[in-house]
Formats: sequence, structure tokens, C-alpha cells
Amino acid sequence: MRAPRGVAAPFALPLTVLLLAGCASSVPTTRGQTQVAPMAPSEVVQSDVNRMATLGMRDNLDSLLRIADKLYKRNPAEWRKTGVTSRDAALEKLRQTIERPAPWPELQGKRDIAALSLALSNDFSGDRVAAFVHASADMLVTAHGGKTTLYLIDSLDAQYIYNAARNIEIAVWLLSTRRNAAGQTLLLADEISGLERNLSFEREFGKIIGRLDLLAEVVTEKYRRAVISYVQNLAGGTFLQFLPVR
Repeated sequence: MRAPRGVAAPFALPLTVLLLAGCASSVPTTRGQTQVAPMAPSEVVQSDVNRMATLGMRDNLDSLLRIADKLYKRNPAEWRKTGVTSRDAALEKLRQTIERPAPWPELQGKRDIAALSLALSNDFSGDRVAAFVHASADMLVTAHGGKTTLYLIDSLDAQYIYNAARNIEIAVWLLSTRRNAAGQTLLLADEISGLERNLSFEREFGKIIGRLDLLAEVVTEKYRRAVISYVQNLAGGTFLQFLPVR
């Protein structure tokens, strides 16, 4: 890099660094800032992949609850089937059953993909929003080995994580295309019309799918790099030995 006119070459690099630092400090934060979670003692027994999977699970469950809130707003008849007095009460009940976790009674004891199929069936008459979101959450947890927090002793199967992402894609497609006996969609979600364009559901589902696909790739890469590192160490131990000099 050429030094600015009138500035000696030895001072050009420090000046460039200062200019870049000034630019970095002026990054706008009007739409929020990155959040750093407080350090927890349990993180000592978590690998980088464990931590990534744990944060991804937390964010995916939060996304599902946001989707539930949006679906309840567009489908108020669903939360009224639960027997609660308000939409907020229905959402809180759903949140508690996901975080405990506890079974959702209307799913008849079914789990993960079986529960998801029931929630999206034409003849399901219960609170479809809660059943759909609860089944989706259970499917994600199952794909992570039944854990929401992972440690060094835990392992992940990349194919199960990948399959979970595809299951979400299928569920979103069924949600928008399957019709009941009256010819109506099972739940009102995204809408594109001459007067309104609402794709917030698609964006939230897209975040979940993206997190799952990235985690599946990271887990796959972890084991691939372990094999490569083993070969490199083996080759290094054989061919890259220091030679005597006396």
C-alpha cells in the first residue's frame, strides 16, 4: 500500500490501522446489538460443537414459540379449543410443556414425526397450533439425541439433524397446501395478495432450517477433520522428524 502524500512510509501502516479501527467503532447499532451470554460453569464440559448445538436448540425452540404466537393471532379459534381464557395463556401453557418437557394430551401419546403427522392430519380436531408446534419441538429434540443441552459425553448424528431440517420443510409445505373438508388451509399462515404480503412465517421457518443444516455440516466436518488430523499426525510422526545435527 502506498503511503499517503506527506506521510512517511513507516507511519503508513499504523495510520491505516487507526483508520480501520475508527470505521469499526462506528458500526450502527440502531437495530440491536450482538448479545453475549454470561459464562456458566457447565460450559467447561462443552466442546465448541456442543455449545453451538445448545445455542441452536435454544434459538429453534424460541422460533417455534414465535411461530405459535403468530399462528394464534391468525387462527384465534385454535387457542380457544385449549380451554384457556386468552391467547397469552395458551402460549404460556404451550411454552411450559415444551420446556419441561411434557406430552401434549391431544397428540395421544405420539412422539416426533408420528405426532407431527397427526397434528397435520385433516381429521385432527384439537388445538392444531399447539399440536403442530409441540410435535415440531419434540422432533427437533429427538434429532439431537433427546437433549436440549449437550456436553462432551453426548454425540450428534449429522444425518438425523439433516433429516430434521427436511421434516420442517415438509411440514411447512403441508401447512400451506393441505386442505380440510371445506377446502380451507389447515392454518392461516403466510399470505400474498394484492393488498398484503406477509411472509414472516416463512422467514422464521427458514431460520430453523438454516440452523439445522449448518449444524449438520459442522458435525460432519468435525469427524472428517478428525480423520484428516489423524493422518497428518501419522505422516508427521513418520516423515517429519527432526534430524540429528551432532
